[in-house]
Amino acid sequence: MKVLLSIKPEYAEKILDGSKKFEFRKGIFKNEKITTVVIYATMPIGKIVGEFQVDSVLTGSPDAVWAETKKFAGITKEFFDMYYEGREKAFAIKIGSVDKFDAPLPLSALGNNITPPQSYRYLLA
Repeated sequence: MKVLLSIKPEYAEKILDGSKKFEFRKGIFKNEKITTVVIYATMPIGKIVGEFQVDSVLTGSPDAVWAETKKFAGITKEFFDMYYEGREKAFAIKIGSVDKFDAPLPLSALGNNITPPQSYRYLLA
C-alpha cells in the first residue's frame, strides 16, 4: 500500500539525492502495510517528485530517535528539537530505495479531487 506525504522541497531534494535517510513525523500511519511513500514537494514546487520504499519505522522518545538517526537525518538538531518540543514520542520513517521521477507529476495524476495532505493520505495504487 502507498501513502502520499507532503514534504518541503528542500527535504524532498535531500531524500531524492540520498543525503536524507529518515523522514520525521509527529504522527505515523495507522496501516502497518505501507510499503511506499509518494513524495509531494510542497509549494513553490507543488508536484509529485518521486517515491521511496519504507525500510522501517522507528518509534521512541525524541532523544532515542535522534541518537539513531542523526547521521543521516538531513536536518539540524535544533530543528529536530523544535519540531518535537513537548512531545514524548517521535517517529522516523527509514527510507529504503528511492525513485526520482524524470518529470514531476501534478497531483491530478493520482486521481480526481486529490489535495495535498496536511500529514499523510492513503493511496489505493
